[in-house]
Amino acid sequence: MARHADEAVLLANAKQGDRRAFEALLEPYRDRLWATCLRTTEHRADAEDALQDALIAIWQNLPKFRGESSIGTWAFRIATNAALAVIRRRREVTVADDEQSRSVFEPEHPADDFAHDHEVRDTVQQALAALSEDFRVALVLREYGDYTYEQIAEYQQVPVQTVRSRLNRARKQLREALLELQATVE
Repeated sequence: MARHADEAVLLANAKQGDRRAFEALLEPYRDRLWATCLRTTEHRADAEDALQDALIAIWQNLPKFRGESSIGTWAFRIATNAALAVIRRRREVTVADDEQSRSVFEPEHPADDFAHDHEVRDTVQQALAALSEDFRVALVLREYGDYTYEQIAEYQQVPVQTVRSRLNRARKQLREALLELQATVE
């Protein structure tokens, strides 16, 4: 309960323009917001743009936040919208950049077998990229954004049963893509 009280105080202060309160309010969500942007856009530079756009939108719209959902859920929705907007802009521009097409699954900590970790993460990223946008977004929201089925349904403007179906099919297609990619490596 203390966490919610602290969050309420931070929210009130942030709504009044306190940037430190804003930073503290979003700190528990920062890594997951980044992961959501990164896995939705599939490019590190695009994810940086999306996260920056999301943080600006959250700051600017904070006074309008009514508390009908948690601040985290609201922030993830904004981050996902920002990431999808970056994808739409990228489709319009379609500039190929080798630097942006690197794997977005960069290890957070050096591992004993960095090459293997990098290869696995690159393979997972390639498999995610093979999914349709609806499937990929539903899967990213569920697995990385911790959205409920109901929240995903509201976001994608489809019935909950459609979300369940999309997630089942996305997971199946992801497994198949991983097996196919693994077979080409061996």
